[in-house]
Amino acid sequence: MINYRLKNRHIILASQSPRRQYLLKELGLDFEICSTKVDESYPDGMTPEQIAIYLAELKSDSFDITRLDEKTIIITADTIVSLGDEILGKPSSYADAVRMLQKLSGRKHEVITAVCLKSRKKKFTFHVISSVIFKVLLLEEIEYYIDNFQPFDKAGGYGVQEWIGYIGISKIEGSFFNVMGLPVKELYEELIRF
Repeated sequence: MINYRLKNRHIILASQSPRRQYLLKELGLDFEICSTKVDESYPDGMTPEQIAIYLAELKSDSFDITRLDEKTIIITADTIVSLGDEILGKPSSYADAVRMLQKLSGRKHEVITAVCLKSRKKKFTFHVISSVIFKVLLLEEIEYYIDNFQPFDKAGGYGVQEWIGYIGISKIEGSFFNVMGLPVKELYEELIRF
């Protein structure tokens, strides 16, 4: 079995994201889903990379690690969409989703996912950056996407694995899965090392 190094570990994915759950399952790992609610605000003046790391670690720190056995690894993650100096979070409304996708239209942006691995003995955080270039999107394409896919739980207001990704993304530089919400290649390598 390829995952023999992890077979005696109890892995907890601290995320309600269906995309992250799907991707971790596709790695062939057994895991439990258990997440906590945290205030995802962050201090002013941080770079996008610092924000993603800060939030992934904030989620990790919300767990009482002393109550877990020594074989447990908690995985937390946060994905940030950055257009220049502007952070595009999850859209707060239909109009906000339209605004975000119009901003991304015809432009290149960065997707940063930070992942924090934590056990009783140690903590390790890493991040992966991918660049995404959208074609110029028509308003009717944006509205069709929002009407049919309701991307209100997604940073930047879109899912790369959905219709808008099929018709709208011209190029991705870096990991596709990172844009989806979890850099699985890097996560797998770090879990083996952890």
